[in-house]
Formats: sequence, structure tokens, C-alpha cells
Amino acid sequence: MFGQASGLHNKPKKESFGQQVWSIFKIVLIAFVIRTVFYGLYQVPTPSMENTMLVGERFLADKLSVYFKSPARGEIVTLNQPTFKYSDNKLKNIWERYVGISFFSNGKWIDWGPTNWTKRVIGAPGDELKGVIEDGKPVIYLKKAGETDFVKLDEPYLNKYPVVATYNSKRNDPFTYRSWDPNKPLDQQPFYQFTRAEIEMGKIKARDYYGDRAVKNPGTPYLAMMHRSEQPWSTGEVYNGIAILDEFHVKLDKDQYWLMGDNRLASHDSRAWGPVNKNLIHGKIKFRIWSLDSDSSWWIFDLIKHPIKFWSKIRWSRCLQSVK
Repeated sequence: MFGQASGLHNKPKKESFGQQVWSIFKIVLIAFVIRTVFYGLYQVPTPSMENTMLVGERFLADKLSVYFKSPARGEIVTLNQPTFKYSDNKLKNIWERYVGISFFSNGKWIDWGPTNWTKRVIGAPGDELKGVIEDGKPVIYLKKAGETDFVKLDEPYLNKYPVVATYNSKRNDPFTYRSWDPNKPLDQQPFYQFTRAEIEMGKIKARDYYGDRAVKNPGTPYLAMMHRSEQPWSTGEVYNGIAILDEFHVKLDKDQYWLMGDNRLASHDSRAWGPVNKNLIHGKIKFRIWSLDSDSSWWIFDLIKHPIKFWSKIRWSRCLQSVK
């Protein structure tokens, strides 16, 4: 027969403030290690990878495999911003590459470190690439490391839709070119929900900013401002500071990659900033978690502000998918 309880209950000891701080630190440290070494979560902020990746989509990246296997041609990678001015101080450089953050505030980016960019590997170390215009369309020729002949690249992942200039002052990036289907009305677009005002204002801004056309069709050369002295790989003629960004010739060193967006008419990539060193690449995009037509960094804010409209902005058919 069991005896009765003594009446003295074993109460859990209350953690001291120092123990609580240590517990929080351990949780943060574990999360940091997982985020830095194993997996990363990324949100798409720009249209540069359409239509493989759309603005507002969230992706899971494998960060472990890049330590053992170099990125291959055709893979989608995440990288630290190649145009960021990294510090020569070792400790600060580590902070910038692994901890530093950037955020949008009062109409401008606050950089406490580089942003994360996502591009596709077009050229690997030792490759030689030539971008040329054939029959009015940009194409790329690749000579792989150790080979003697150039081969024209087949790029089935390229965006096959036109892009249209849009402007919305409430977005982080108010003026952008985004994919659209000209054969469908604005309320039945397959990728983004546009308003007539966004399109009309986009036309005005395209003309005012760049003297550029409001609609660009796939296979059209990408014209951009450029300085020849800063872009030795570019081979296109420059007229009044404007050149065709798709004309280039580059030989990659042993640790260099040539990265480009799938949406060539709206991608800031190696055509503009050149080869990327391997140490800036930190992951491979593997899986699309979900897709929301929103520029907001935190989807919960969208839900709070638009609790009814929010559900119509989810692209259900693009959720929970592997990505190539």
C-alpha cells in the first residue's frame, strides 16, 4: 500500500535571469548554425528570375551541399550581393557575410550587410562564354573547361512572356518590369494582380527614367547604361552611354561563376557586374514553400491589412513544389 504524499511538492526551480539569457542565447546560436550551414529560407523581392520564381514567393535553400560539391551549370543559387563593398577587416567581413542584414526603411535600403540574391549558374570555373545577337535575339555560346569548341546554349528556363513596366509607390521597388499575358485582362493575369493605374504610371516612368518602351518582348536585347572601363567583358557598342548588355565575352578563372536571371529583360546579373567568386555563393534553391502576390517582407502584415483579399493573392498552384 502506497503511503500518502508528504504534502511537500517538488516545485521546479525558477531559472535565474542569467540562466534565461543563456537559454535564449543557445536557441539563437542553434538557429544561426542551421541558417548558416544547413538550410536557408528566402523571399523573392525582384522579378529577375521570372517565371521560375515570382516576387513574393518563399523558397528553401540547401546550404550544406555547397561545402562538398560546387554549384553546377543550370542550378539556381543564392549568393551574397556581389556589388556590396566588403570590409577588409576580418571580423567585420565575417559579420557582413554571415550575420549582416539589410532592410527597407523610409524609401531606401539600409545596409548593415549585403542582401541575398538569387541567380542561375550559366558558366562554371574555367568556362569561356560569348553573348551575341543572332537574328535580332540574344544567345549565349559556351566553351566548357577543357574543351575546344563553343556550343550554343539551350535555355528552356528563360521567361517566355513579355514584361510590362509597372509603378506602385507602395512597393519597396516602385518601378519594375513584371511578366504579363497581353492576351488576358488585368484581373485574369497568371502571375500578378495589376491595376490600370500601375500600368499607366509604368508607361510614364519607363519614358521618364530610361526613355524606354513600356513593354518588352522575350528575345529582345537588353539595353542598359554602362561604362566600358568598368565592364571589360562587354563587347557591345556603346551609343550615348547605352549599350546592349547581352553582348559579352568572358573567360572564367578557377573560382569564378557567370550568373544570370531567367528573366533577362529585368535581371541585374553578371552581364552588369561580371563574374562572381565562389565564396559569395552560399546555397542552392531546391523547394518553393509557397507563393503570395505581395511585396511585403512579412505576409502576416498583408493578412492583417487585407484579411479578405489576402486569400485571393495566394498562388495556390505554385505552393509546395520542387524547383529547377
